[in-house]
Formats: sequence, structure tokens, C-alpha cells
Amino acid sequence: MNSAILEDIRLGMAGFSRSERKVAEWLLENPRLAIDSPLNEVAVEASVSEPTVIRFCRTMGMSGFRELKTHLIAALQKPFSYLHQDVEATDQSNRAAGKVLENSIQSLVNLRESIANMPFDAAIGTLETARQILFVGLGASGYVARDACHKFFRLGIPCSTVLDAQTILQQSAIAQPGDVFIAISHTGSWPDLIKGMNTAKHRGATVIALTVPNSPLTETANQTFPCQLQEDTNVFTPMSSRLAHLTVLDALQVTLALRIGIPAETNLKLTKDALSSSRDRS
Repeated sequence: MNSAILEDIRLGMAGFSRSERKVAEWLLENPRLAIDSPLNEVAVEASVSEPTVIRFCRTMGMSGFRELKTHLIAALQKPFSYLHQDVEATDQSNRAAGKVLENSIQSLVNLRESIANMPFDAAIGTLETARQILFVGLGASGYVARDACHKFFRLGIPCSTVLDAQTILQQSAIAQPGDVFIAISHTGSWPDLIKGMNTAKHRGATVIALTVPNSPLTETANQTFPCQLQEDTNVFTPMSSRLAHLTVLDALQVTLALRIGIPAETNLKLTKDALSSSRDRS
């Protein structure tokens, strides 16, 4: 166990019991409050018993609640945590920029090692005949969803984005066979996202997930593109996971276009020509 306790909790979601997951979710939302709270107050806030909190600590490999607090303190006192995990306050601008770039490059190198095991053929078969594609993402993943929708609709398939919890729950409630939900989440543990994707799947839609392996979202998905990346979640906006998800979706769009063939090529040309004619008029 190290000071990256919050990331360890996120990645461990799939292995927790239902009651332990309540503790995990509360800790992720209230790490500073947990440091200043006694065991009984944490149990009350998380709506579990005190033994459940202790059991959660032991599941995480700790001796008890006191050790959990120690790791939370270490995580929250991490210096310069809102910059980047490799950037230091003394770095010159060019050096800091270079470190961010190197980290992004390494993320793509790591992604390349697992891309051969991703279900591109199965996903393309599903997307090719989709009634519509819905790109689902909360928070920073919403920007990835918007980018993907902007690219996929040009192939001639109806596309839309679903970017907040209320819309996820409502859209999944009216899902139909032939709908494809592409759910994007680094942690794969947001409760409303999981609930919505479960509902969509139950109604006959297909769920494709871009997330870490063994997350709760993978248990719901029909197909999973596992993106196992070391993400510094203390950084305000995730970097490595966002870059990986954008890259996988770009690859999926290109391979889908190749499968569709002439109709996709025609649609891509028409959309490009539409922009060209608009620029000419201006």
C-alpha cells in the first residue's frame, strides 16, 4: 500500500462486497472528512456498520482504520498534486512540458501492448448494424464522448451523447435492441453509470465499455476495451486515460469505416464537401 490509496480504492471496486463498496464510495467523495472523523462517524456517514469499515480496511491490506487514515493523509499531503505526478515546482516550463509529453507517449506505448487483445471485430460487427450509437461519459469522460460522437456520425449512423446521470438513467430506460451504448469511464465505478448500463442491457441494447479491467462496468458490458493505465487521479483533469480512450475510439471509427466500405467513404466525402462549400460562401 502507498500514498496512491484513492486510486487503489477505485481500482479495487470490483472486488468489494456491496457494503464495502459503500465505504469505498464515501471515502472517494470525502477523503479529508475521513481523516478527521472517528470510526463510528465514518460508519454512519457510509451507512454501514463499524465492523464493515474494519473489514474494508483489511480487504485493502491494512491492519485497521488507523492505518487507513495514515494512507489518506499521505495521499492528500502529496506535494504539487494538482499539477502532474512527474512535474516538480522547480521545473522550467520547457522541462515541465517535456515531462507531460513523455508521460503521454508512455501511455500510448502501454496501450499498444494490449490493443491486440481488444474486441475490435466483435464491436465493429455490432456497430455496423446499430440502430443508433450513444456515447456515454461523466465528467472528463464526457469530452471524450463528444469527440467520438463528432467523428462517428459522419459514417452515416445516428449518434448522440449522454453526459449526465439523469440523462443516462432516462435514456437507458427507453433503450431498444439495436441501440449501442459506448460507456467511457476510467474507474468504471460510477453508480448511476453502472445502473444505467444494466438497464440498457436488460432492455436488449448492447453495452461497449472503455474502462479498466475488472471494474464494475466490465461486469455489465457485452464487450470491454480494457485500458489499464497508471492515472494520477489527484490531477484535476485525467490525462493518460483520456488520451487512451480517444485513441481507442479513433481506431474503432477508422476500422468501422473500413468495414462499411463505400457508403462510409461517400458519407465522409459529403460531410467534408459540406464544410468546404460553407467556407467558400464565407
